[in-house]
Amino acid sequence: MAQEISFRSDVSVELVRSSASDSDVLFAARVSTQGEKTLGAAQDESLDASRSKGLINYLMRDRHGSPFEHNSMTFYVQAPIFVFREFMRHRIASYNEESGRYRELNPVFYVPGPERNLVQVGKAGAYDFLPGTPEQTDLVSAEVRAVCTEAFGSYQRMLDAGVAREVARIVLPLTIYSSMYVTMNARALMNFVSLRTKNEGSRFPSFPQREIEMVAEKMEAFWAGLMPLTHEAFNENGRVAP
Repeated sequence: MAQEISFRSDVSVELVRSSASDSDVLFAARVSTQGEKTLGAAQDESLDASRSKGLINYLMRDRHGSPFEHNSMTFYVQAPIFVFREFMRHRIASYNEESGRYRELNPVFYVPGPERNLVQVGKAGAYDFLPGTPEQTDLVSAEVRAVCTEAFGSYQRMLDAGVAREVARIVLPLTIYSSMYVTMNARALMNFVSLRTKNEGSRFPSFPQREIEMVAEKMEAFWAGLMPLTHEAFNENGRVAP
């Protein structure tokens, strides 16, 4: 029995587990001058980091980056495959993605929502994206839906005929959703966010594709809740990864 095809215009990000707080930055930094005296702070989960806001800001401002690596966040992400191919250009994280060789893929595909800008203006590296006309929006939606529906039909027919999943999947477009776990530390996340979000406060402007920016925004929101002082210092210093 053929599965019913569905379309989404969003991405999903869940924080699965974490060991990340502003105090992690502090004990890692202070070992430089205090050595073994930092052990107590490193083991104290109730340590109040707010009194050391200045140290975190100093580390961020002067780009002493390694103290921001002594933490961990694992996210579960659902997004179209073309987002994951951009994401995995960042060789600063650990990834495990669902496999089209080992499971039959679900017929869930990405289609841009009506708020998604469609018109590209400018030169490479400095594009502006402007809203499309209603006719362009309707055309994109109709074409994406038609192609995905036909492609998944081909995929299903090959599976039904006994063709291996790893072969049948080759007809599927990059709009199909996949899922993965991604684990990174705060320094790596700052690098990712600085490149994959567009923010007026950034010292170095970035021009991310909107779909990966949607993922980055959700990840940043989780991180900001875990490490508010670090996140604040990141913003105050031009959103540059230390």
